[in-house]
Amino acid sequence: MARWLRPQEPMVAGVSRPARREGAKGQISRMRQPETSKRAVGAGHPATGRTDPGASPESGLPPGQYIPASWPVLHYGRVPVFHPESWGMQVFGATENGRDHRWGWDEFRSLPSCRVIADFHCVTKFSIPGIAWEGVPAAALLRAVPPAAEVTHVMVWADFGYSANVRIADFAADDTLFATHRNGTELTPEHGYPVRLVVPGLYAWKSVKWVRAVEYLMADRRGFWEERGYHNTADPWREQRYSYQERPGEGPPL
Repeated sequence: MARWLRPQEPMVAGVSRPARREGAKGQISRMRQPETSKRAVGAGHPATGRTDPGASPESGLPPGQYIPASWPVLHYGRVPVFHPESWGMQVFGATENGRDHRWGWDEFRSLPSCRVIADFHCVTKFSIPGIAWEGVPAAALLRAVPPAAEVTHVMVWADFGYSANVRIADFAADDTLFATHRNGTELTPEHGYPVRLVVPGLYAWKSVKWVRAVEYLMADRRGFWEERGYHNTADPWREQRYSYQERPGEGPPL
């Protein structure tokens, strides 16, 4: 099966911090309580459990963020053309059974769906509050293709070889999803159509646009921007923007 090579024309994406999730087939699930989440980093923001060293309580935003008049479009390289007859989503790497898996477009759309309402925090300092995302929960892929017990991270691959590494705990969270819709309408091509990852609680570039594959990793490995000066973890509530801010254990050597 084909592997996703290191990027030559990478794409930048975005991310969000969740408020609630609605379950598959329109069934509304219990509202997530982020302050008790196992994914929370330290004792921090009263609404999220995340450390918030600089944001004012009134703003509701991570430190250094602002709300723009419109949603900027940021990516590097060209927007890929979607061909549904040849499009595929792969899971490979350290799978539990040692085999890879691939879904075509119709197969992928038939997977369980969910709705997540979340804020979106870009490392360039803009935030979009309360986006309603719809798509396939990452948990559905993990159930369909379980990772080996030793997996600690995933590498998410996009068209043209762009990549971003994500901790398995963040990827497996119940509010992480492969979004196909935003605020009730299909994503536009410049915002990631047909599929973009949305990882609540991490800066924007971790929410990869134009996703094509997920690789299970048994050791952390930096993605495209993580190799080029961005923080390996990318928590906006701790303002983890750049690699020089990393503490011991927060990322592999550059």
